[in-house]
Amino acid sequence: MRLSVLGSTGSIGRQTLELARCFDDMSIGALAAFGNIDLIEEQIHEFDPEICCIYNEEKAKELKERLGHSCKTRIVSGMEGLIECAVCEAVDTVLISVVGMIGIRPTIEAIKAGKNIAQANKEPIVCAGHIIMPLAEKMGVRLIPVDSEHSAIYQCLRGEKGNRAEKLWLTASGGPFRGRKREELKGITPADALKHPSWNMGAKITIDSSTLVNKGLEVIEAHYLFGVPADDIIVAVQPGSVVHSMVQFEDGAIKAQLGSPDMKVPIAYALHNERRMAYEGRKTLGFAELADIRFEAPDMDTFKGLRLGIEACRREGTLTTVYNAANEECVAAFLSGRIGYLDIADGIEAAMKAHRVTDDPDLDKIFEAEREARSFIRGLYNLDEDRGSRC
Repeated sequence: MRLSVLGSTGSIGRQTLELARCFDDMSIGALAAFGNIDLIEEQIHEFDPEICCIYNEEKAKELKERLGHSCKTRIVSGMEGLIECAVCEAVDTVLISVVGMIGIRPTIEAIKAGKNIAQANKEPIVCAGHIIMPLAEKMGVRLIPVDSEHSAIYQCLRGEKGNRAEKLWLTASGGPFRGRKREELKGITPADALKHPSWNMGAKITIDSSTLVNKGLEVIEAHYLFGVPADDIIVAVQPGSVVHSMVQFEDGAIKAQLGSPDMKVPIAYALHNERRMAYEGRKTLGFAELADIRFEAPDMDTFKGLRLGIEACRREGTLTTVYNAANEECVAAFLSGRIGYLDIADGIEAAMKAHRVTDDPDLDKIFEAEREARSFIRGLYNLDEDRGSRC
């Protein structure tokens, strides 16, 4: 397998490269990141990719100067460069682990180029799932989710051809504030919200997990990935993150995928076309973890970001984009200390209420809805900086 890793300096990207060191059948043809040139320079020297995209043009120029003329890796930048890495002839599989809507166009172009997709970037499916999933089917490419929950559902559906999934059960850890009420969350700081009890993830997704917006995004993602209506997707809090998700079939039987909270399992499963490969440092469960499994209903009054995600999933159209983009803008403002914790969900709700939904949007309408949502949040909270998306 020759792999392109879009988002190679992020959490999923780094873990993917750790797996590449373990597997003799995996090599790296392309790398991409936003601007962490210190780390990606090390990756280039180790993996010798044909092409590398640094999305930030100034950082790309700096990396070129550092590497000098002796380096054979071609350095590109911007969206065009990201797409070049996605469609590179030297690769057959593209792991998409950039953060945000920046991953939409590379995902679509990689599918058009016949590349198999390991999808760790939620936003392309959340905002353009109605475009991406039919395209993947038309092109005959594999699109395997890397999210732990969606990977779990994907695994549970293997061997069940012809058996209809009646319900999907998406599990959630509940985040660091499980059990607290809204009034107890008023003074939450970014440092508080970044302390996830189970998973080691990037900053943005960790904040999303604490607000349960991440689970709202996952409901939308599951809806498009597996063709299940929003009302047949059940969110269940499972502290400890041992049960990654479940599928309920028409006869009442439920299949679950269990394991330690380790993202290398779904990454390796996606990259090796559903083969289960041992790797160095793998984690296993014992009686203690299995004996402590319990489920709770999510508190969608306190964590209304989840409720809003389910509402967006029911309505579809551009509302899923507004939900996602408003959240991205709010989380960036929260992490930089410009708004409070509760302002995140409040801002999403206000943006959704203000939006006039377009059904079955094309890419232009999707990006127009994104710009509208971001502008709305900046105006709502008097933010004067457009932070945009990040790899």
